[in-house]
Amino acid sequence: MKRKTQRLLTIRRIIDKEKIRNQEEMLARLLQEGYELTQATLSRDLRFLQVIKLPDKKLGYYYSLPVNQMNNGTEANSGELQSFPLRGFKTLEFANNLGVIKTIPGYASSIASLIDSMDKYEILGTIAGDDTILLIPNEGVSHQDIMNALVVIMPELEEKIYNRT
Repeated sequence: MKRKTQRLLTIRRIIDKEKIRNQEEMLARLLQEGYELTQATLSRDLRFLQVIKLPDKKLGYYYSLPVNQMNNGTEANSGELQSFPLRGFKTLEFANNLGVIKTIPGYASSIASLIDSMDKYEILGTIAGDDTILLIPNEGVSHQDIMNALVVIMPELEEKIYNRT
């Protein structure tokens, strides 16, 4: 069985690319992606991701993520505030089991605060300086799990984290 963070990333990707109308359609799509889960689990995942339903003239209603609302102006302020510190993110590297995030000077504490506020299982906590964050993972959590958790918290980091050169 695939991990919850991978499943959440998959749900996010599906909702971002397709107009899914209900949980039955989402369960079918997730099954195509290799995830077999119950309606109750899907419901909890959708609530965790704060998925909403938006009206559509042809489909009725479809799932959407809160970040998609920024285009409509309904959540621009909170979205801008949350994405502000992400502009300062530079790199993520690992030393043994610890993560080290490099930022533009002055951004580390804002990014660390955002990470800590999401209370992800994979991340025990952070310690921030001016341009560096020490990321302390929970016991038994892999580097991939940490990267997945960060992308769930901050989807804007996906390309910066996964497409390192």
